[in-house]
Amino acid sequence: MLEPTLAGLLLAAAASAPAQDAEFHYFRNITATVQQGQMPQSIEGQTRLALEHLGRELQSRNLDYRHVVSVNVFLKDARHFQGMNEVYRTFFTEAQPARATVEADLPDPEALIQLSAVAAAAPKEIVRPRSLAAPALPYSWGVKVGNTLFLAGVTSRDPNTYEPVTGDAGTQTRRIMQNIGLILAEAGMSYRNLATCRVFLDDPRDFGAMNQAYAEFVPADAPPARATVRASLMNPAFKVEIQCVADASAERRVVIAEGRQRSRAPLSPGIATADRLYLSGMVGGGSSDVAEQTRTVLSNLEATLKAASLDFSRVVDTWIYLADIRHWNAVKEQLDRILPPGAAAGTVIGTPLMGANLMVEIEMVARR
Repeated sequence: MLEPTLAGLLLAAAASAPAQDAEFHYFRNITATVQQGQMPQSIEGQTRLALEHLGRELQSRNLDYRHVVSVNVFLKDARHFQGMNEVYRTFFTEAQPARATVEADLPDPEALIQLSAVAAAAPKEIVRPRSLAAPALPYSWGVKVGNTLFLAGVTSRDPNTYEPVTGDAGTQTRRIMQNIGLILAEAGMSYRNLATCRVFLDDPRDFGAMNQAYAEFVPADAPPARATVRASLMNPAFKVEIQCVADASAERRVVIAEGRQRSRAPLSPGIATADRLYLSGMVGGGSSDVAEQTRTVLSNLEATLKAASLDFSRVVDTWIYLADIRHWNAVKEQLDRILPPGAAAGTVIGTPLMGANLMVEIEMVARR
């Protein structure tokens, strides 16, 4: 059976009604459910039960698998990738959502797989770039709903063959960003439409090289919001994976908290579009106490929300990255104390951050 101290906290976060805005529904921390007092031991069994769990959550919102536009798959062990895919593709047989898959530590110690997903009742358009080979895996390069484009986690692949393009992190990042450009162009957008990106690095020592190459593509005056963490990727040939959301609305501006300045890194603290505010993953170094770091992170996020005339009550999606998953209890205690009642539950994963002393990073999306 699950340990009540940790799993109970996780279930409390996951079981709360998925937060939503007028357009999207967010589902987080979806895992297999215990069957007859036991968790299935195979990745195939857990993947099936996790996706059935997602199906029930979708149904509670009068949705089904056809409405899913983006999925993040977190595997406890990257060697389970093939087994997960064999089951996953049976649930998404057509008009497949965009997807990113990485290895991460999971809050539930018995879970082999954890899912987060975004769904929309409105019609979705599958973006199939004519100059980019279709994925051989069960996902779409991009899914567009209204003005919002959800991109898959893009790795360094030859646009003509889908085969890996190897090289150092800079080389791979340039190939990734070029492929992202092809997806954006097919959707009638450009790099200037990027609102937020997540960068998964296989080796944090590649952070500088990735940053330098990434900066060559995003607008220097208004780069997208961003979170960057370390995560093992599904193919050892790859060093970088980048997953983005773009927005085609006419309004797009950088949001910076009062009295702050944008860092030299190629990211903005926040990007406001016509409907949403996308906040970068924020950290709170300077203390060896995870609770204090969490309070600092939340203070930084709150100040950025305030600069856009918003507050935590408008947050519809949250991602929480922990350098040590065992700190989840302490972090959740601060979230419960500081965030308003009924605040959006967050995706929670364990993964090293981009600083040796950093313990927690949190990114958010708010509805304007």
